[in-house]
Amino acid sequence: MLGLMSERPLLISTIITHAATYHRDAEIVSRTVEGGIHRYTYGEAERRAKRLARALLRLGVKPGDRVGTLAWNTFRHFELYYGISGIGAVCHTINPRLFDDQIVYIVNHAEDRVLFVDATFLPLLERLASQLPADCKFVLLAEEGGLPAKQLPMLASYERLVEDEDEDFEWPEFDERTAASLCYTSGTTGRPKGALYSHRSTVLHTFGISLPDAISISAGDVVCPVVPMFHASAWGIPYAAPMNGAKLVMPGPRLDGASLYELFEAEGVTYSLGVPTVWLGFEAYLSTARVRCSTLQRVLSGGAAVAPAMIEAFARHGIDMRQGWGMTEMSPLGTTAALKAKHRGLDPKARVSVLTKQGRPVFGVELRIVDDTGETQPHDGKSLGELLVRGPWIVSGYFEDAEASAAAVEKDGWFHTGDVATIDPDGYMQIVDRRKDVIKSGGEWISSIDLENAAIAHADVAEAAVIAVSHPRWGERPLLIVAPRPGCRPGRDDLITHLAGQFPRWMLPDDVAIVDELPHTATGKVMKTRLREMFAEHSLPDC
Repeated sequence: MLGLMSERPLLISTIITHAATYHRDAEIVSRTVEGGIHRYTYGEAERRAKRLARALLRLGVKPGDRVGTLAWNTFRHFELYYGISGIGAVCHTINPRLFDDQIVYIVNHAEDRVLFVDATFLPLLERLASQLPADCKFVLLAEEGGLPAKQLPMLASYERLVEDEDEDFEWPEFDERTAASLCYTSGTTGRPKGALYSHRSTVLHTFGISLPDAISISAGDVVCPVVPMFHASAWGIPYAAPMNGAKLVMPGPRLDGASLYELFEAEGVTYSLGVPTVWLGFEAYLSTARVRCSTLQRVLSGGAAVAPAMIEAFARHGIDMRQGWGMTEMSPLGTTAALKAKHRGLDPKARVSVLTKQGRPVFGVELRIVDDTGETQPHDGKSLGELLVRGPWIVSGYFEDAEASAAAVEKDGWFHTGDVATIDPDGYMQIVDRRKDVIKSGGEWISSIDLENAAIAHADVAEAAVIAVSHPRWGERPLLIVAPRPGCRPGRDDLITHLAGQFPRWMLPDDVAIVDELPHTATGKVMKTRLREMFAEHSLPDC
């Protein structure tokens, strides 16, 4: 027997329609590429998204066509999210921080019909235009009259494109499994791979991240996604904020600590989301300038492991830092380190030890860990294995890449993350390392993440990375690489001594290297492939 419930498709357009109807006066505030502040409401945003939808149809964009964006977090990019997917086309967000050859590959592989670009990225477009699809049209995200004088085949400015259209438009209905957006992985190991999200998966992901122990956004919040809209849909915030009626604050291209503090204070931001490198810079600004946020209560950090020292530093500023974990292939959220009632009575150090785990899965996400033979490992907090994930907003394969799909996804839907993890009896998952980063020394495993988190707690260290270096006797030994805080120069022996109280002797790094800064991937993670190249010939003291 089936239930007697009405069937309505889960479409992204219903989110902006809901916001325009029931939260129509809630603001969207953007720091523009030009530097000024733009503000309007969800009601106005939907009307402009409808005009954009009409313009795209007039340009011949059809359902399933890919439409690319090279853009910062601004109101125009927000409109693109809804105007493109709202007509059944695919919003393809392109990460401008990728290497040129990767961007060329991505745009050609996706076969983008139109490419919307912020003025910041015009030099990039000029370099690459001749290598992009010949029939791809370019639109500058700017006011009328803002087209560049240089010879680029620009179709129009964004404002000119939408101002000629009527906002009297009804969002079409179609199958909720229709592709809605496309985001490619950063491609640190091989060519980038496309995660193709559907309307259904996106709406379900938005419900999931809105849960109290996930990202938990309400109509009483003022939320600022520092995480870029060109990567993994800004962790779903451009959908969750309007669904829940939160005021949305877009930081544009200015992501330094001082600029973020100014924006947070001016707009009353209560909640913000970004990668650890952003929060390192923000906390350094708060400490150096000796200022305190008057409204900011919570930040979510993701993209790399969060060190206990960072959680404690934000707590001293009166800000609650929660860690989240996910992947491009997961839309992206999978887990958050929200405390349970049983943790309320723990002392501060014990609470931080829970918060530094990647956390419990959001409802809808299944986790399991398997050994090298594929056997599922127990949730005892000790057994290690590769982390596999499954759920309604996790990819079943990669866009137009059968080989990569077959390697990553099992027939029953389990996706291989490539992370080595444990899961404890309370369901908290902790990533020990990436499979390619874990150090095997004399038959024993050493977690680079644990060493890095401990090193960052040193007063002179801004960032830390640990990689394996070849050793004639032990196979591999850890090398600690640190970027010092401004004006500091930590010594090798001092750093080893700092770690010695937390790790057995055989786990300690054999050497320390000091660098001005660590290399980062396009998504803000430390680029260990580059570090391995840089230190490939490094000689350890006892070798």
